Parts: sequence; structure tokens; C-alpha cells
Amino acid sequence: MPSFKKTMGVVAGLAAVACALPAQPKLNTRQNQIYSIAKRQNAAAAALGLADVDILQFALTLEWLEASFYQQGFAKFSDDQFTGLGLNAQQLSDLKGIGSSEESHVGLLQSSIAQAGVQPVQPCEYDFGFTDAAGMVATASILESVGISAYLGAAPLVSDSKILSTAASILTIEARHQSFVRIASKVAASPSPFDTPLGPKAVFSLAAPFIKSCPAGSNLILTAFPTLTMTSPAPVAGVMALEQGTMLNFQSDAASGAKFCGFTNSAAPGGTAFSAFDPAQGCALPPNLAGTVYVTLTSAAAPDGVITDDITLAGPLVMNLS
Repeated sequence: MPSFKKTMGVVAGLAAVACALPAQPKLNTRQNQIYSIAKRQNAAAAALGLADVDILQFALTLEWLEASFYQQGFAKFSDDQFTGLGLNAQQLSDLKGIGSSEESHVGLLQSSIAQAGVQPVQPCEYDFGFTDAAGMVATASILESVGISAYLGAAPLVSDSKILSTAASILTIEARHQSFVRIASKVAASPSPFDTPLGPKAVFSLAAPFIKSCPAGSNLILTAFPTLTMTSPAPVAGVMALEQGTMLNFQSDAASGAKFCGFTNSAAPGGTAFSAFDPAQGCALPPNLAGTVYVTLTSAAAPDGVITDDITLAGPLVMNLS
């Protein structure tokens, strides 16, 4: 499994605090909960003593991945294949504009890192598994969702207000990207009132399958969790309409030690809802989840709903619920 520069997970954090906290914070109960979740999920990452320039490098790593994703996709598939999905001329232009935005983000971060006297990380070699334009759009939705969760999850690691401000200007655009891709996919633009923070190692685990190799100096010290796949119901690339209590089964090399499924979503108390896991039958879908949900297999269920790396065995995988 290639290692992916000190982080995607962090890439995310750059901006969240700027979005979540006004100049004189006065947050409601739910906003305080979301912020608290993000801080607790990143306690282990904070202990690494990461500097702000490292976080900029993490952000650049993610932006390189996204920029390369759109470059390769548009080079591989013709405009007709996208319009064949039902996109009109303006929507196709907007989709291509996302790729241009990612390239601009790369340039901004490269400049900021260079000004700090550090060599910016370089792009890796990727394999996005493109087979058709529909698959590209579905993957775009996942990448944009994971990017937003990564920014939120890494927010507590950032100390420089200027970096937060710059990152916030990127995060708001990434959120618009996500909304547009969802609309273009004919699903709800904003299925949940809050986004979901995700820790660095979890984000890396989602990104690693796309990365074949990275240049020297652009590798991440993290290792990915074992892969998790859904075996039933049959996974789909888009949004899934599943009822509360639906049994979901998963497969992983690490499944033998699993006791619970963790469903990480902003609607879950503490951030993650846990459901007992049975190797033969799987686990039941908890109630009240919507939008992007990250599923992991765990060795225990955290009483406070905060999932941590030490209980995570496999995953996460991404589910989009209606």
C-alpha cells in the first residue's frame, strides 16, 4: 500500500475552524458538539506535533490528487459522454470548472509553502479506475465529500489564523463543488445540516487506493487501515435509499476481530453510531443518518460516540444515503 504524504486527513483541516467559529464565538449546542468531535478525533494527530507548513503540504497533497483526477477524467472521456448523462452545456462547463479550481488551489498552496522556505510536495502517480463518465462523476462525489470531511477533521491542528483564512477560502469552494456534483447526479444538494469531520488516518485509508506511488519526499508516514467492502445489499455508486434497521454485510481481511460497525455521520450523537456486527449477518443500519456516512469495523463501541484509531479495524468505506 503506497504511503501518501503526511496527509490528506489534514488537508481537510485547514479551513474548518474559520467556517465554524465567528470572531467572538457564540455557538449553539450542536455546533459546539461538532467542534468537540473534531478536536477529540484528532488528539493522536495533534500529539505528532505537526507544524502549520506540514498541514499546507497535506492540503497540497489532496489538491494534487483532485486536480489530477479531473485532468485525467476529462482527457479520457469526451464531452458527449458527459452530456449523455443528462448534463446540459452549462453543467458540463461547471464540471470542468471544478478541475480548473483544483489547479488554482495547487498553485496557491505551492506558493505559500515555497514562501515558508520549504519544497512543496509533488504529485503522485494515480489510478482512479476510470471506466466511463458516469463512474467519474460518482467518484468525484466521493472525493469532494472526503475532502470536506478531512478539512473539518484536521481543523484543530492549525494555529496560524492566516492559514485558516486562506484554507477557509478553499473549503467553501470545495463545498460548492460537492453540492454541484450532487445536483448533477440528481440527488439532494445538501442532505444534512452539518458536514462530518474525519481523522487523518481514516482519510488516508480512503485516498490510498487511488495512489500507485509518490516521489521521494512526498510520502505519508501513515499506513492505511485494511480495506472494507460492502457485500450486501449490492453497493451502488450513487445514493442509496435504505431504511433504518436494514442489515448490511461487509467483507475485510480484518473482519474476524470485529465486534461493531461504526457509522460516522454528523447526525450521530458523538459523531459515530455503533451497531453490533455479526460475521454472517452483518450489522443493522442505525436511525437518522443522512448524506455521507463513513463505515468502519471496530473492536469496541465508544460510549461517547467518538471513534478512534485504536478501536478501528478496517475501513472506512463511503455510503451516500438519501
